[in-house]
Amino acid sequence: MTDDAAAPDLRASDADRERVADILRDALAEGRLDMEEFGERLDATYAARTYGELAPITRDLPGRGTPGVPAVSLTKDPEPGGDWENRIVGDSGTDAGTSTWAVAVMSGFQRKGHWTAPRRFNCFAFWGGGEIDLREAYFADREIVINAVAIMGGVDVIVPPGVEVVVRGIGIMGGFDHSEEGVPGEPGAPRVIVTGLAFWGGVGVQRKLPRAEKQRLREERRREKLERKEERRRELESSAQDHLNLHDALRKERHPHRHEDH
Repeated sequence: MTDDAAAPDLRASDADRERVADILRDALAEGRLDMEEFGERLDATYAARTYGELAPITRDLPGRGTPGVPAVSLTKDPEPGGDWENRIVGDSGTDAGTSTWAVAVMSGFQRKGHWTAPRRFNCFAFWGGGEIDLREAYFADREIVINAVAIMGGVDVIVPPGVEVVVRGIGIMGGFDHSEEGVPGEPGAPRVIVTGLAFWGGVGVQRKLPRAEKQRLREERRREKLERKEERRRELESSAQDHLNLHDALRKERHPHRHEDH
C-alpha cells in the first residue's frame, strides 16, 4: 500500500478488528469511554468490513502507547527487526507447497518446516489431530489467522519465541489454550491469531525454540561440558604433580646425604 486514498476500501482482517478492540478496551480502562460507548463501538468494530469503516471508531482516541498518533493505520508497512523481515514474504511465499487448509478425519495432519503460512489458514479435526508448526515458517503477512475447528479431536499450534499470540475461539465442552497470550512480540515479528471452535476437543498453543536453535543450544551445552571436563582433568593433573613435588621435597629433607651422593 502506497496510496492511502485507496486504503479505506481495503478489506479489514480479523487481526485489524482485534487491534481496534484492544484500543477500545484501553480507552475504557482509562475512562475515555463509558460502558455504553464502549459497547456501541465494539459492536461496530466486529461488524466492520473495511479500513474505512474501522478508522472512525478510534479517530478520537490515541493509539496504544502513542498519544497523538492515529489509532488505526491504513498502511501495512513492516516494522524493522532482526530476521523477521526476511520471513514475511507476502502472498507469493517461498515455497510452491504453501497450504491454506487441512483436514483430519480419524487421522492427522501436519504443517511444519519451511512452509509459508497464509493470511488465513483453516483446519478441521474430527476424531483426529493436527499440528501447525510455525517455528521455521514464512508468513504471508505480519498478521495471520489460524481458524481451527476441533470436534472430539485436537489441534496444536507451535510458535517460535518473539511472535505475539492472540487466542479467540468458542469452547463447548472443550477449550482453547490461552497460556501464551500476553507475551509481547519482538519488533517486526508477526502476530498469530488463533480462533475457531472446540467441541469435546481442544486447541493448544505452545511456544518452542526452532529446531536449529535447540540444536545450537545442545551443542553449546555439550561444548561447555567438555570444557569443564577438560578443566577438571587439568586441575587433577596439576594437583597430582604438586603432590609429587611435595613428596619429593619432603624425601630430600629427610635424607639429604642420600641425594648428595647421587
